[in-house]
Amino acid sequence: MSLKRVAGAGAFLASFLIPLVAFAQPAATTTTAGSSGEAQMGAYIGAGIAMGLAVLGGGLGQGRAASSALEGIARNPSAASKIQTPMLIALALIESLVLFGLLVAYLLQSK
Repeated sequence: MSLKRVAGAGAFLASFLIPLVAFAQPAATTTTAGSSGEAQMGAYIGAGIAMGLAVLGGGLGQGRAASSALEGIARNPSAASKIQTPMLIALALIESLVLFGLLVAYLLQSK
């Protein structure tokens, strides 16, 4: 197995596991009848998954956009000014989707 695959799998797992640890809370000292605790736990898991997917997708999208723009600039250096502005706009739009994922995770956490 190549180092690239191991690193990719590690990054993928970390993007799902680290947000879940961030939302972890201590165990309840009293037991209550009902499913409110289960619903809260589901909201925390959903928030962690939302954050993980948002960061993963945003990182992949930004990397691909930057890679394509830099490849275009490398092929035609005189087109750098025409490529750079749309690339920055695309990166801002991709980052806005990541921020929406963070907002969804925050709203799920506050339920």
